[in-house]
Amino acid sequence: MGMGKDLYEQSPMAKELFEKANDILGFRITDLMFEGTEEDLRQTKVTQPAIFLHSVILAKTLGDGFKPNMTAGHSLGEFSALVTAGALSFEDGLKLVSQRAQAMQKACEMEPSTMAAIVGLDDQVVEEACKNIDAVVVPANYNCPGQLVISGSFEGIDQACEKLTELGAKRALKLSVGGAFHSPLMEPARAELAAAIENTAINTPVCPVYQNVSGRPFTNPAEIKENLIAQLTAPVKWTQTVQNMLADGANHFTEIGPGKVLTGLIKKINRQAECENISAFQG
Repeated sequence: MGMGKDLYEQSPMAKELFEKANDILGFRITDLMFEGTEEDLRQTKVTQPAIFLHSVILAKTLGDGFKPNMTAGHSLGEFSALVTAGALSFEDGLKLVSQRAQAMQKACEMEPSTMAAIVGLDDQVVEEACKNIDAVVVPANYNCPGQLVISGSFEGIDQACEKLTELGAKRALKLSVGGAFHSPLMEPARAELAAAIENTAINTPVCPVYQNVSGRPFTNPAEIKENLIAQLTAPVKWTQTVQNMLADGANHFTEIGPGKVLTGLIKKINRQAECENISAFQG
């Protein structure tokens, strides 16, 4: 069954939100999510809004009984975390995600670039190697200990992968992505999205939101905006986020949305962490 189709068919509230999303986006994203091909779903204007919609609408169907003490999201997921925490409205969150996707696509077209996953090295080794490459390449996603994604120009990624393999990386695998996300090459997208974020109302969330740029909790709307703008060119500090949440008392993590990637990363960060995954309508 297509992404979110069970939600649409079984929950009147979900159906209403999906239809509202169709109106906001100006095309029927539900048709592409429920019946579209992989190629349809890979379209920039579809991928990010589709993931956002699935996660946020699923969280809303959990009802008043779902009251997290803290929230966090990986990259795009930060927007879902902000909506779930009440800092962003559903409508504004979707508009920003759509604008973000299109701005990132433009940046990718301006300067073709890519990313690579480095497995089996300490973060500091990867960071130092990136500094010594004579091309654009930076740490982009601190996913878990021993797994760091780097981002940059094709030349920078090639040089870094070769160097990091020499240094003992178990894997240095180029990723099938559209560009160098969370790197300086996304500066045009950051600049474009900054104005939209500045003009969007952000409320004080009902619980702390741990943001990607530092992995620390925030509740101040002005700081949340600043971090959201910085996110496009800054690395995603997911390892640090989970470690800080655990240090602040988190003892049970619920991943909401398609897949179980974050659950897997959390388990690698702390094997004792309790996790559950909700990827379909709970009814």
